[in-house]
Amino acid sequence: MKQRLVMASALLHHPRILVVDEPMVGLDPRGARLVKDIFKDLASKGVTIFMSTHTLEIVEQMCTRVAIINRGDIIAEGSVEDLGRIARMPTSHLEPIFLRLTGGDEASS
Repeated sequence: MKQRLVMASALLHHPRILVVDEPMVGLDPRGARLVKDIFKDLASKGVTIFMSTHTLEIVEQMCTRVAIINRGDIIAEGSVEDLGRIARMPTSHLEPIFLRLTGGDEASS
């Protein structure tokens, strides 16, 4: 309920830019779907949404542009497809792309 109240408060003034950090944390599946639908609707109306999240599936579903930050620096940005080309993984999902670009795939070797 707390997360829903915070989200409602943020949207009350019809912002043109919205900055959210881990917006799905603490939400049940129904609440997460509602937030996703609200974000999609806002984006279709021209609202810019900056989202920080570690949930890469949400990024794939929601974001048109992605920036990967590693140790405080943006190391790649663009669409998921752009990032796949940068990582030389054009048909991959974001998780393996992220791991390759950040060196995280070395841990599994």
